[in-house]
Amino acid sequence: MSIARGSIEKPILTWLVMLICLFGGIWGFMSLGRLEDPAFTIKQAIVITQYPGASAEQVMIEVSEPLEAAIQRMAEVNRVTSRNMPGVSRLDVEVQDTFSGEELPRIWTELRERITNISGDLPEGAGTPFVDDGFGDVYGIFFAITAPGMTDAERHDLATFLRREVLAIDGVADVEVAGLPEEAIFVEPNQVVAANLGINPQTISQAIANADSVAAAGAVDLDDGARVRIQAPEGSDTVVEIASLTIGVGGDTINLIDVADVSRGRQDNPDQIIRFNGEEAFTLGIAGQSDENIVEIGARVDARLAELSPEIPYGVELHPIYQQHVVVDESSNGFLINLAMSVGIVVLVLGLFMGPRAAIVVGTTLLLTVVGTLLFMSIFAIEMERISLGALIIAMGMLVDNAIVVAEGMQISMLRGKSSRDAAEEAAGKTQIPLLGATVIGIMAFAGIGLSPDSTGEFLFSLFAVIGISLLLSWVLAITATPLLGHYVFKRGTDASGDAYGGMVFRIYGATLRAALRFRWAVLTLLVVVTVLCFVGFGQVRQQFFPNSNTPIFLTHLTMRQGTPIAETAERMALLEAFLAERDDVVSVSSFTGQGATRFLLTYSSEPTDPGYGHLIIRTPNLEAIPPLQTALEAFAAEMIPEAEFRTERLVFGPGGGSPIAVRFSGGDREVLRNLADQAMTAMSDASPDILNPRIDWREQEFVLNPNYNTDRAQAAGVSRDDVAQMLRFATEGEVTGTYREDERSIPIILRAAPDANIALLDHVTISQDGETLLSLEQVVDGFSLEAQDTLIMRRDRLPTITVGASIPPERTAAEVHAEVRAAVEAIRLPVGYRMEWGGEFENSNNANESLGAQLPVTALIMVLISVLLFNAVRQPLIIWLLVPMSVNGVVLALLGTGLPFTFTALLGLLSLSGMLIKNGIVLVEEIDLVKVDGGPIRDAIVEASTSRLRPVLLAASTTILGMIPLLGDAFFVSMAVTIMGGLAFASILTLVAAPVLYDVFFRGGSIKAA
Repeated sequence: MSIARGSIEKPILTWLVMLICLFGGIWGFMSLGRLEDPAFTIKQAIVITQYPGASAEQVMIEVSEPLEAAIQRMAEVNRVTSRNMPGVSRLDVEVQDTFSGEELPRIWTELRERITNISGDLPEGAGTPFVDDGFGDVYGIFFAITAPGMTDAERHDLATFLRREVLAIDGVADVEVAGLPEEAIFVEPNQVVAANLGINPQTISQAIANADSVAAAGAVDLDDGARVRIQAPEGSDTVVEIASLTIGVGGDTINLIDVADVSRGRQDNPDQIIRFNGEEAFTLGIAGQSDENIVEIGARVDARLAELSPEIPYGVELHPIYQQHVVVDESSNGFLINLAMSVGIVVLVLGLFMGPRAAIVVGTTLLLTVVGTLLFMSIFAIEMERISLGALIIAMGMLVDNAIVVAEGMQISMLRGKSSRDAAEEAAGKTQIPLLGATVIGIMAFAGIGLSPDSTGEFLFSLFAVIGISLLLSWVLAITATPLLGHYVFKRGTDASGDAYGGMVFRIYGATLRAALRFRWAVLTLLVVVTVLCFVGFGQVRQQFFPNSNTPIFLTHLTMRQGTPIAETAERMALLEAFLAERDDVVSVSSFTGQGATRFLLTYSSEPTDPGYGHLIIRTPNLEAIPPLQTALEAFAAEMIPEAEFRTERLVFGPGGGSPIAVRFSGGDREVLRNLADQAMTAMSDASPDILNPRIDWREQEFVLNPNYNTDRAQAAGVSRDDVAQMLRFATEGEVTGTYREDERSIPIILRAAPDANIALLDHVTISQDGETLLSLEQVVDGFSLEAQDTLIMRRDRLPTITVGASIPPERTAAEVHAEVRAAVEAIRLPVGYRMEWGGEFENSNNANESLGAQLPVTALIMVLISVLLFNAVRQPLIIWLLVPMSVNGVVLALLGTGLPFTFTALLGLLSLSGMLIKNGIVLVEEIDLVKVDGGPIRDAIVEASTSRLRPVLLAASTTILGMIPLLGDAFFVSMAVTIMGGLAFASILTLVAAPVLYDVFFRGGSIKAA
């Protein structure tokens, strides 16, 4: 007994399957996790090491080099890049793509062990390296908090309160606070008074250092055997008490306040300054647990913050910069509407062309397939996000095709007088194996992407998984649920000789096909010519990696000259904020000076600490407002801040990031590298007018004051180089000499010269070796020399590497501009030992395509083997595979006609199109083989079989094309939708004309016996 007949004769099992799909799908829909975009692991860790006082070159040689050498010995590491600045080394450690996210904890543990082992070999004065393996954590619920009128201490208390309360919410994994005022206790000696009393800064420093120290004081044993710990004496923990500290002077004691001003205030050079809509703010980033529904987490966070509002001081406002749960909820609902519209369109088209009964049968099967897929998504923990929901729409044509084939065959057989059981057995029996093989081939078309080990493959894995689940389920339901539903719905005819394909459309198609077979060589020549022209035309299609995001947010980057103080950068940022505040097309502006924002999107990459860097996150009312606002803002910045580099940037779907155009030069000599970078910037600018803001990541050299230490005089006085450095710190930025404890906070105590003291550097004093004689700095140094130094040195795989980056206009793609500048840059002559590599979108796209290409041979071989096994022959699969290159024809025409670029998602559409084309070809060729078994001329068999497949092919194509309409408004899927719509329209012609003609050519148009 066949499966189809069994589904009718034993309906309880079929109904059980259908009910499981229906109610299980409803349960799956309610329990599925929801995300905006699929999660992909950022396989990267940051290693930061402090080396105070060292130049960037010293940091590179003495700290970064040994750390890089130790890390590169790890087999799991793909690349190590370092950012070397005065006093600090930052290493970015990237793990090879072949390692999964589950293996990262083990890799990070080994990384820490290696760094711990090498730490002892670092120079004296270097701090302990800190490993941050949470670099890729996403804080998708992101607030800016303004608190006008509150003191800095009150702001810290507010942040602590909010963080504590939000961390207690179920599902919240972490909370990150940034941008709080950086306070300090400043001790500023009156140097005239101090010098007259013989008090030097070192004496004051020693007094402060022990003011609030924490030390063990031992314990005593009592007579009863108990042991009691002795609490150390409490230190000075208020500013007043620090000012009241006593200092010994010649056997007497005086209070610190008598020789110094003690005050509490903000540090002059904080790491970051944050403003929201021009008002001072700090940010609160909330990360949800990865296995939780972010929509539910966000709802709980909103509810808890509403409950806390009575406890939050009046005037404090929480401004949402980004609310992932709101975006996810809106996008999920929008996609569900699109999905429902697609299903509705499919059912409507089926009703028009197959009748209401067939529409009920096929539509019900399609609905069960969709909801059943949701059930399995929940079982396999596949979240409901942009890619997984889009996969259902991508697969729609292939999902409905299985049911259409079975329903069409069953309905025709019943109209000819057969019983539902016989009709089901005939319709499903002869097509179930070809449909299964074609379904597996359709799945394998996406396997190369889903099984790719890189971040792009991880990002798109749910596409492969959902398509695989839905297509297999559609096949199962097509040979079980469809026959049973047809048994209940279809009517049995009485005219066994009726011609089901006698309609006008079938007659016209039959006549057209006979003409094509008669002039088969002319038809094939025409198809080859058209295909060659379209492949040539494909070179004119704009290329793009991932499209711009549909979130109405864009970013700006402002970079001042290297060494610019953060306060000056903040002033320039205020100009931009004021300009934006006057515009009606701006909803909000979040300003970050000194470094980037907390990672609020998985595809957002925060810039590292740099006092000359400024960053804006600008929200607009809609996407249409972004391009003109970008243009206006760039023009304003060029006029008002000409000394800075300024560029705007759209958020992009998917992995990637960085400059769209980038080229790297590596070698040993930094001067040679800078020269090569200058040549590259000139070459790119000359080669294309669309190269905007060319820049190098090393930035400009910075002037450095170098004290000329007089060894003879200084050593005679017992003044070391460290003493000179300490005095210079005191005279300029100040020296941290102690810690002021306030609850859980540790506020540094900074000893410094008063900023308004107007004392020249050389007039500051230090103490001689005898501990009594005060010497001016002028007595131990011979002035200062001014020299230019590299204060930012980048290395890649232990080689100094300079990167030239550039932006492009919004209307151009990176591939277009890269093609214009490539030859000019590659023409630069490289000295021996130096190399050049392209970065930017070119590298990201190539890496993704190479990873995909590595999987395609295996998947293509599997697809070919399946097609050969299905027919147990070679000629039939060859006919089908010859159609695949021609599928590009409709794609090229559609993309050129709409002006859309060929993106990575369009590549997905092309793969889907290939799968649908192969599937239709398999079923058609199989039908021809079955018909010609009855004998007679092959051309009659070709026409008869092709005519019987006309309606299923046209219906599958039309339902898929019309089902793509809801995606035309989605920025992420629009190029893919156009690719499928245009390609499938042309592919239908290939299936219905080219495949029969090729069959005729391969079997030479004779009788069955002759073949």
